[in-house]
Amino acid sequence: MFLYLSKLLPLFFYPLGFACICSFLAFLLIWKRPRTAAFFIALALFVLLFSSNAWVSRFLVRSLEWQNIPLAEIPPAEAIVVLGGATKSAYEPRTNVDLSEAGDRVLYAAQLYRQEKAPLIIVSGGRIDWRGGGTPESEDIAKLLVFMGVKQQDILQDPDSLNTYQNAVNVKKILLERNIDRVILVTSAMHMPRSLAIFKHQEIEAIPAPTDFLIAEGEIKELASTPKGAILNILPDSKNLDNFTIALKEYIGMVIYRLRGWV
Repeated sequence: MFLYLSKLLPLFFYPLGFACICSFLAFLLIWKRPRTAAFFIALALFVLLFSSNAWVSRFLVRSLEWQNIPLAEIPPAEAIVVLGGATKSAYEPRTNVDLSEAGDRVLYAAQLYRQEKAPLIIVSGGRIDWRGGGTPESEDIAKLLVFMGVKQQDILQDPDSLNTYQNAVNVKKILLERNIDRVILVTSAMHMPRSLAIFKHQEIEAIPAPTDFLIAEGEIKELASTPKGAILNILPDSKNLDNFTIALKEYIGMVIYRLRGWV
């Protein structure tokens, strides 16, 4: 139940959900209290415009992604840990497992393995049944890693984790069984601050290896590179709204995890 509520309730605090609530309240109040209805309409419009312009969205994303700048040289460890959230199940019309936006995690893990940064890869991630189900994501990622040259015997799986906290707890069990002390943690740059905090709370020595950066120096410089560009970046854009929402999700997740005592 907690997992379901943790996915459901925050939706109403994200810009789109919040704007929908304001619009619904405005619809209910428009005949009896038009001024209040107008306030909710204005609030909904402000929230959408604020969260969907590039200036706000990119700086919010950067505040998370740039907390763990990749090291020039990743030190060796005993295992590479890849967190789920990087694939889509092989449901029709897909003929194979697809990589999602966060699929760079899988590619980067394979790259680190081939660079001999660690002899093992631990893949952590299950599938939520009410989100379509399918084979555990750890199994799907393992297949892709084998395709990219990772030996099957060098892949360990945690097929049961359904959130980042469970990732850390289940990986800790695998590490204790294998007497592994240090790992390289691979996940999306925006997800790394929360993931790293949870792993450290589980007393796992993790070297951050973020990937899937949405915002680089080029995107920041582009904001005000020309007067025309500066104006265009103020205008609403669905991609900016999506990135803002993902970043807000991470901040809300950190608050919830602190309240639960998980970080």
